[in-house]
Amino acid sequence: MAETASADIFDSDPPRPDRRPLYLVAVSLMLIAVSGFALDGNTALGALSVGTGMFASALVLYAMRVRRIRRQARLIDQAAALLRHDPAASVIADAEGGLRFLNPAAEARFRPGAPPDDGTGKSVSGLLRGLIANPASVVYRLQKKANSRGAGSDIVTTRSGQVILSLHDIGADLRLWRIEEGRAPPVEQGEAGLLPRVTVGRGGTILFMNAAARKLIGKRVSALDHLCSGTLVNGQVATLDVEAGPLPRLICEVELNGGRREIFFLPPPAGPGDSTSFDGLSVPLMKVSRNGVVIRANQEALKLLNRDDAEGVKLADLMEGLGRPVTDWLQDAAAGRNQNPSEFLRISRRDREVFVQVVLNRVFEDGEPSLIAVLNDATELKTLEAQFVQSQKMQAIGQLAGGVAHDFNNLLTAISGHCDLLLLRHDQGDPDYGDLVQINQNANRAAALVGQLLAFSRKQTLCPEVLDLRDTLSDLTHLLNRLVGEKVALTLEHDPVLRTIRADKRQLEQVMMNLVVNARDAMPEGGEIRITSEGLTLDSPLKRDRAAVPPGSYVLVKVQDQGTGIAPEMLQKVFEPFYTTKRTGEGTGLGLSTVYGIVKQTGGFIFVDSVVGQGTCFSLLFPVHSEPPKPEVVMAPEDDSAEGPPDHDAVILLVEDEAPVRAFASRALRMRGFKVLEAASAEEALELLQDPDIEVNVFVTDVVMPGLDGPTWVRKALENRPDVKVVFVSGYAQESFRDDQTSIPNSIFLPKPFSLLVRCWN
Repeated sequence: MAETASADIFDSDPPRPDRRPLYLVAVSLMLIAVSGFALDGNTALGALSVGTGMFASALVLYAMRVRRIRRQARLIDQAAALLRHDPAASVIADAEGGLRFLNPAAEARFRPGAPPDDGTGKSVSGLLRGLIANPASVVYRLQKKANSRGAGSDIVTTRSGQVILSLHDIGADLRLWRIEEGRAPPVEQGEAGLLPRVTVGRGGTILFMNAAARKLIGKRVSALDHLCSGTLVNGQVATLDVEAGPLPRLICEVELNGGRREIFFLPPPAGPGDSTSFDGLSVPLMKVSRNGVVIRANQEALKLLNRDDAEGVKLADLMEGLGRPVTDWLQDAAAGRNQNPSEFLRISRRDREVFVQVVLNRVFEDGEPSLIAVLNDATELKTLEAQFVQSQKMQAIGQLAGGVAHDFNNLLTAISGHCDLLLLRHDQGDPDYGDLVQINQNANRAAALVGQLLAFSRKQTLCPEVLDLRDTLSDLTHLLNRLVGEKVALTLEHDPVLRTIRADKRQLEQVMMNLVVNARDAMPEGGEIRITSEGLTLDSPLKRDRAAVPPGSYVLVKVQDQGTGIAPEMLQKVFEPFYTTKRTGEGTGLGLSTVYGIVKQTGGFIFVDSVVGQGTCFSLLFPVHSEPPKPEVVMAPEDDSAEGPPDHDAVILLVEDEAPVRAFASRALRMRGFKVLEAASAEEALELLQDPDIEVNVFVTDVVMPGLDGPTWVRKALENRPDVKVVFVSGYAQESFRDDQTSIPNSIFLPKPFSLLVRCWN
């Protein structure tokens, strides 16, 4: 079935059959015939044995071939069903590149109007002919990757855009090829005025010409030897054979991977009185001496540098970013020793952060080498790279913080729990009471530090509720006034018709305290801190910095100070963890990163504006809460006035793999009058529940355990005991398993570390 379908899809030569079984059958039959008619004795017996063995081998080979063909047919049938609606051109070929199947997108792209004898449709290389230059080398390179790693991909730049080729080994000596074509990026479509550039392959084939190069050459050229009769030498002037006639151009080469290279055609060095070819070009260019002093810079380069004149200024004073001195880099380039003529540098300007890619090209004037530096604005590229690096950094720190929090919270639960047990047996007049209080307070400080680690990684457990910021900030005013001291005045202004938001009140208070403390520290001589709140409606997306705020209704909170301000180069780093501008010992660098994490986890946005010497303003945007408030599960403190055991005799099954935590929780629950059954694992708990005579009212279980986790074993247990209530306990954030918890009825969450004075059930 699969072979017929494949043959109907395209009319190509079938794969070359394996004729080894036929050869073996022929030879074996010949030996058997000879042994019966022409030989006798041991010779005939030997020939008969060999012939019989070869015949059996032929049958085995034939069976293997039939099995492989059937397996390939099944795979092709499955692929045909999966790839039928794939918008990308998808092709299945054998290990040698022979085509076996084309999906409808590939048929529509490659097959219409193709003559039967032009090679198209017989192999992947033939299929790609006309789409990319030298497809055989690309196919060979990807097949080598697939042979070693099972898959491979490559991006080929063409005149019309980019072609993305990917190859996957799907078994049975079959390969899946996907061919995706992309249009030329906008920078290529509108770059008629930029520097002429061509991309050249290993053998001198021109793979790509940008718009400026096509305009300069004026005709179609497939190889370098058709463009210039001589050899193109980096840093020397060559005469190009363009449509308008011979044209001298300075050659600048940049090595790429895979043996490819990019060649720029620069104007030749100008004479003493000629500046039009240098200054009139719409590409940032600089002429630099081997000692790093700028000789000339055209207007486009001066725009990037934000200067009126750069002549006589050292390049090291204009740009920074290399790990070694810029002068050494320039001297190596002037001497021809530079292995990487292209570098990313940061321009030293105070108004904004600008990155440039600098390509150096050596030229000679009167026997002395100098350098032509081609500058390309790479700010957007470096911004995207910074976003990617920041996301990776936050992800890595978040994973680390989650693991640290889990183990650390288990330790803190055991420490603070047993400390609570000791405090119950000592009164304030006991000599050990003060030491126990110190242990308890420091354990709580450690728990707060873990909470900060989870906050900036956005993995802390939140208890959101509907808040009116006017009431929340008014309640916080007394504490904030104590924090700022006598030299600083705190002023609050609120919109009289401020709408509500949904956030964690405790975390929001921490945000405001961190911002106010930073504002106070920025005004050592005193000043005023203004906290204002107002409603804000966005009709269109607000794009600022690296964030995009969607349209909608928001509550805007501003915290403004009159302090020293933040330098522009530091503004992008203030929210990074462990980054601080304070002196050693005065700050951990967790304050603003914690603020950022809490605001983002709440669904809001935070921006900062600052002018050195005038002050700083932090703007917080919180989405307006429009839905009716939902009832929240509240863990209420135990009433201290209620002494003795509770009025109900409940049975609790405690499941905890950490022995110290299990010991503390078990003792605490028994002190409350509950009957406690203990289990060190989920499997032990399920085995205990198999006894129908054991009655259990509440499951108290850790979430992450070896073997079955908390939600998994609880679901199994609730199948036979659906009325049992559940308390999940974990050192991880609740958000990491909220979906599992919401699917389990009558369940609440208790984060570690927890106090002895917390009731978790009704």
